[in-house]
Amino acid sequence: MAPTKTTTANTDIQEQRMKNLKDFDETKAGVKGLSDSGVTTIPDFFIHPVENLSGALKKSSPISTLSIPVIDLSHVHSDDHKPRIVEQIREAARTWGFFQVWMAPEAAAEEEIPEVCRREVVQWDMHAKKVGESVLELLALGLGLEGGKFKDLNFCGARVFVGHIYPYCPQPDLTMGISSHTDPTVITVLLQNQVQGLQVKHRDEWVDVKPLDGGLIINIGDILQIASNGEYKSVEHRVLANSNRESRITVVMFMNLSTWKESADGGKYYGPLPELLTPETPPVYRDFTQQEYMENFYSKGLDSKSLIDRITIFP
Repeated sequence: MAPTKTTTANTDIQEQRMKNLKDFDETKAGVKGLSDSGVTTIPDFFIHPVENLSGALKKSSPISTLSIPVIDLSHVHSDDHKPRIVEQIREAARTWGFFQVWMAPEAAAEEEIPEVCRREVVQWDMHAKKVGESVLELLALGLGLEGGKFKDLNFCGARVFVGHIYPYCPQPDLTMGISSHTDPTVITVLLQNQVQGLQVKHRDEWVDVKPLDGGLIINIGDILQIASNGEYKSVEHRVLANSNRESRITVVMFMNLSTWKESADGGKYYGPLPELLTPETPPVYRDFTQQEYMENFYSKGLDSKSLIDRITIFP
């Protein structure tokens, strides 16, 4: 059957959109350059289809009292306080998949402040890794495992550092900063300025994440949900287009596996940790290969949750 005119028109529109996106990318100006030029309308290729925006831009209720948990790690090395902190981390990872951590830092001496970006990146990696390892220790204890279990498994051995800037958007109701997705990682450590935009989906309601001065945002990724056999949750989150005149700036550290299990045929795979499986708590997910993981990531992009859907074992 010959294609309809509508199908042909949609194909032409999509091809033109991809061409415009490619042309824009080749300018290397980026969204910030576009914003700095003083545009009052956004280019067509940034506008989301109406069907995608329907209900997606519904902001959290102004009277909502929901907010992601905030956990004070100041006394994490105290034997008296650690069990309570472990329980707080465990409950936040089970019910929210997102939480903020905070500890009173010592102010850096002026001569210790990095002078160039390269040193700043090294410092951020060092501190973010330290925070990530501390949180993973607490998460392991929350599952009844040894505190060093996740470190031994190299759960933050692979780290990707990403910086984002979300400049002012003149038409925020037509687009998104980042569409709804989950992170295909073990955990994510996020530092942001005071401009809001991040939202977390909790019990079918979008909840604004209010930045905490001096705090870091932690969220559970798909790999940790699978490894914990569903005990910890990797939840959908998104970033709204920025209607604030001040840019929203984030620095993100994605932490992931650097060591996969090896099968008899030399393939690499992962799945729920055997220590968490019993006759009463059978596996919720099947094992998956590293190839499956990579193919899913590159084919689905932000739709990473599809891996969990694919490997879920239905009763």
